[in-house]
Formats: sequence, C-alpha cells, structure tokens
Amino acid sequence: MNILLLTQFFDPEGTMIGLNFAKAMQMRGHHVEVLTGFPNYPGGKVYPGYRIRFRQTESMDGIKVVRVPLFPSHDRSGLKRMVNYVSFSLSAATIGQFGLSKPDIVFGYNLPTLGLPASLFRFFRGSKIIFSIQDLWPESVTESGMMKSGFLNRILAWQCRRFYRKVDALTVLSPGFRKNLISKGVLEDKVEIVYNWCNEKEMTLVDHSKLRDANQPFTVLFAGNMGKAQALDSVLDAALVLRQQERNIRFRFIGKGVEVERLKQYQEKLHLKNVEFGAAVPLTQVHWEFEKADVLLVHLQDQKLFEITIPSKIQAYLYAGKPILCGVRGDASKMVEDSGAGVCFEPENAKSLAEAVVRMSELPADRLAEMGRKGREYYMSHLCFDMAVDKIDALFRRVVAYNR
Repeated sequence: MNILLLTQFFDPEGTMIGLNFAKAMQMRGHHVEVLTGFPNYPGGKVYPGYRIRFRQTESMDGIKVVRVPLFPSHDRSGLKRMVNYVSFSLSAATIGQFGLSKPDIVFGYNLPTLGLPASLFRFFRGSKIIFSIQDLWPESVTESGMMKSGFLNRILAWQCRRFYRKVDALTVLSPGFRKNLISKGVLEDKVEIVYNWCNEKEMTLVDHSKLRDANQPFTVLFAGNMGKAQALDSVLDAALVLRQQERNIRFRFIGKGVEVERLKQYQEKLHLKNVEFGAAVPLTQVHWEFEKADVLLVHLQDQKLFEITIPSKIQAYLYAGKPILCGVRGDASKMVEDSGAGVCFEPENAKSLAEAVVRMSELPADRLAEMGRKGREYYMSHLCFDMAVDKIDALFRRVVAYNR
C-alpha cells in the first residue's frame, strides 16, 4: 500500500508516531511518505537548521518528508495554540495536496483539526482515512480550560463527533477511549485498541544487580513534563507528611514544564529538604536516573478524562523494569495492577501517596526487583513496538481490503 502519514509533529520532535514507525511500515512492504509541519514542539520555536518556508521536501532514512508552514506556538494561550493547529491544517489542505503519491491510506496522528486535509485526500484521491487518537477532543480542550466559550465548545464538540464518525477506522490508546468514542456514535468495529509503546531504541533496561545502600534515602523519582495536569503540589504535600514523620524518603523531579518554577517556590515555602529538582536528561541517559531511584512515580489530576488515559511514561517505566507508584485512576492503574509492577494510590491525595511510599519503602529489595521484572515482562508481552505496528498494519490491510 501507499501510506501517507499525516501529522503536525514529526522527527526531530519527540513523537510516538514518527520516523521509527514510518520505517517499520516500510519494512513491512509499504511505500510511506510523510506530510508534516516545521519542528517547533514543545518550546514553540522552530528548531535550529529549519526555517518556516512555503514548502520543504527532505529524505529521512529513505522516507520522503514534506513540510508545510504553520504558526509555531505551544504556550499557555489557548488562542495561539488553536492558530497553531489550524494553520497546519490549512497548509496541509492546500500546499500539502501536491507532490505526494496517491495514498491508499492516510494515517492521521491525533488531531481532529487534520480532518480537512484528510477529507480532501479522500475526495480527490479515494484514500481511506484512519486516525490514531492520543487525546480525546473536545474533552482535552474543554476540561483543560483552553477554550472557555460555551458556544465555541459546542461547535467543537459537534465537529469532533462528525469527524470521528466519518473516518474509516480509529486506533485508541485505552479501553476507556474506545467506550467514549462508541458513546459518540462511532461504530464498534471501527475502533481498535492499540496500546502506546515507548522509544525502545533509546531506552535501556535498568541493572537490578546493584544493591541499594541502606543508609541512603529511599528515592521516588518523577521524570518528564511538569505541567498543570500532573498536579505535583500534592506530591510535595506528601513529602511534607513524610518529613514530619522523619522518614528517610526523598522525592526527586527531573524534566521541564510550565510548573517547574512554581513548584520550586512551593518547595522553599514548605522547607522541604527531602525534595530535589534536576534538569531534563536525554532519553539515552535516563536509565542512569532510573537506577539511582527505588521507585518511579506517575501522577495526574483527579479528573474523569484521566480515568481513561494511560500516560506514556507508564510504558517507559514498565519497559525500564522499575517498580511504579501510580496516582492515576482507571485504565492506567488497572495496567499497573494487572502487570504486578507497582502500587496505586489516590491522585491528589497526599496522605494516600505518603502511605503508598512507606509501604513500598518497607518491601525487601528482591520484592521491588520482582515488580520491575514483572513490568518489563508485561510490556514485552502486551505493549511492545513490534506488536503495535503489526496490529496497525493488519488494520490498514483490513480497511483497504474491505473497501475494494
């Protein structure tokens, strides 16, 4: 098949459906091309070596990549973010319609704003449309407060329902996403669960042979984006509880995000000596941080939307083979429990988190190592890259064969 990967985000931006996916589909016998924008995520600034131009074509490991202009922005402004999405959609719907092979499948990554260019490929080229849904719209926009107008929210909800129903198939990252889309009127046989994977090529399995120094604090590591959705104030509140209990437990945060400076100020306000902040590290080096930690933390706000979300860091933590502290309700906590890889607690509940940390800190080292091994085994059996690509490949073939 000729496959067009339609995505606003692509390498060198960090994205799940990126160059590795395109190469994997090519290795399965398909011809793959990419229609994308100029890289600017997450900072909102165009990457060095690129500049916004009318059109740019490049070859990345034998994959043809066509870039079209967009308005670069990823700050807190809802208006600017919407202009960012819409500008790429319009460029892809106009400039992006030319100079590409006729696609049998247009595989869109995540954004329903890409419905317009995808529909034009269907209208003019007869392409089948499949989308990977990583964020549920309109919920991800309305519940985040990005769009506060009730009128605009209703228009967006109508447009998203229409988009979801018109595509030939959808892949989703969790059972909860599937139920949500079916409730919006999408036919059951159109929605396929394909769990996300992590960047297996750049990550390394942690070394369990290294014994923890009993004199060192039991370390809980949070790695990744620190934004409002992560609700990390409650983690600092848990650190306060443990400090007052005189527990030899430390919390370490590495990464970037809009909340980092405010969290550091909150740490100073609470006089938390048992909390450390470190800079973000490349994915190729993150295993060193994982090895220095005893457990890895994932946490999101206590919202209905997050009950059907599985944060991508869970896959990374499972793959690394390290025990997990999970403060996310629903599908995410079920995955951690099913894998036997860790302990779950109530999100945004400092007391619940403190109790979970104490419970894990009192486990023997071999029990923690066993949790890590179970997580790794679960990842390789249910979530690995090759399994996911095979599932998507089978879906592509099914959709094309069904419509011939």
